[in-house]
Amino acid sequence: VLTAAGSIVVEHCRKTLYDFEQLRAVVDDIRSARSGHIQLMVIDSAALGLLPDVLSEFSADYPGVTYSVTTGQPDEIVDAVAEGAVDIGLSFSNENHPSIRSMFEKAAPIGAVMRSDHPLAERAELTIGDLENYLLVRSIDGRGHHSLLDEAIAGATASLSTKVFTDSLPIAKKTIEGGQVIGLYTKLGFRDEIDAGALRYLPVANDFLKSLSVGILISAKRSLSPMEHMLATQIGKALTRVQLDY
Repeated sequence: VLTAAGSIVVEHCRKTLYDFEQLRAVVDDIRSARSGHIQLMVIDSAALGLLPDVLSEFSADYPGVTYSVTTGQPDEIVDAVAEGAVDIGLSFSNENHPSIRSMFEKAAPIGAVMRSDHPLAERAELTIGDLENYLLVRSIDGRGHHSLLDEAIAGATASLSTKVFTDSLPIAKKTIEGGQVIGLYTKLGFRDEIDAGALRYLPVANDFLKSLSVGILISAKRSLSPMEHMLATQIGKALTRVQLDY
């Protein structure tokens, strides 16, 4: 008959053995994952400014894995992840959703993107009112054909003039580079041009725009597979390396 202490030792051994078997099963899953398919849906700035390098590095380590990558507006990405249509989303992560969990959040305020020779380019920060006399380009919200900016400027007295609504970042970038408009975006899709000095990013003095963050969105109803989790982690590490807030 086991003493009380002996029973504790036996139970501890059983739990340790169980944990070991669970860990070995996960390791076996990873080792056997020579192939597989991962579905991602991301905002277009991430599709241009972050994801290609991540997928290139990940594919070098796991050449048998294939991907479906689509772009969408924030509400579309949330819905796709919540409904299980995609495995991983990358989007703004400020909106709470009962079926979504967020990983690796990164501050990503929306600011003004313009040519470096624009009259406003030497300012340290802009207000919504500063943009009133300039034409803008901004993204389209999937539901109402407006952008996140509508929430930010709902109470503003300034009247903004948008020349181009687009869900295409390359189109937005070309119009900004042509000097026709100021863009209202995060830095994520413009980092190369900003680093090269061709474009300038200026923060906008607005609490909502400054509070925005991007993150990896996953379902709260199911666990990621080991391969999906490794990819999500690698995307998260890439996010932590980029400077998006000012």
